[in-house]
Amino acid sequence: MDMDVYCSKGSIGTFNSVDVDGTITKGGYSSYIVVHQRYCFRIPNDYPLAAAAPLLCAGITVYSPMMRHKMNQPGKSLGVIGLGGLGHLAVKFGKAFGLSVTVFSTSVTKKDEALNKLGADKFVISSDEEQMKAMVNSLNFIIDTASGDHPFDLYMKLLKTGGTLVLVGVPSEVKLNPINLIMGMKSISGSATGGTKERQEMLDFCAAQKIYPEIEIIPIEYINEALERLIKGDVKYRFVIDIENSLK
Repeated sequence: MDMDVYCSKGSIGTFNSVDVDGTITKGGYSSYIVVHQRYCFRIPNDYPLAAAAPLLCAGITVYSPMMRHKMNQPGKSLGVIGLGGLGHLAVKFGKAFGLSVTVFSTSVTKKDEALNKLGADKFVISSDEEQMKAMVNSLNFIIDTASGDHPFDLYMKLLKTGGTLVLVGVPSEVKLNPINLIMGMKSISGSATGGTKERQEMLDFCAAQKIYPEIEIIPIEYINEALERLIKGDVKYRFVIDIENSLK
């Protein structure tokens, strides 16, 4: 299945990992890197390199489980919890697949962005009981990108019979009443990244559908300020470091 990234024997990360020769890998911060051709990907000629960078991280994180759980069925309904680096790409993929997409957020300030810029069909404030109640039994799928702790039972009730929630965020714990799974044949699944074959498929799909991550390009000298903004959530939705010009 080309899923080397899940190898039970361990793996060598492209960044801050011990390589076969004992050196520490530096990933995208390197001036150059030697990689086996099996792990190289062709960026389509007309696709901006800066926009491709987040696809190899945030993009594949949501694309892989969406394909695995057959979320590419036009006419189905998708809920996206959280509208950040992962969530905004889940929305874009969902719309490209022909899904009806609902964004769930605790911040009303993201409503205009979700509906008018990213093209979501609905926006729900997850802390509003009435809005959440109106969504019960309405979704085929949910992509959960939230890493803060949140109630899972609340969202499981929004799924239709046989629905699936995929967790790609990292909350401190997952607690739910099993009855909310059993009575509706519902599933909860986890996913971290994807394989080599589907990474290339994703890149080609994004080029064909003109799907571009929302990015802000920065020089490496700006990294400390960028990290401070990242902590404050002040980025829409990915910083991309211009390594080529930063190393000149």
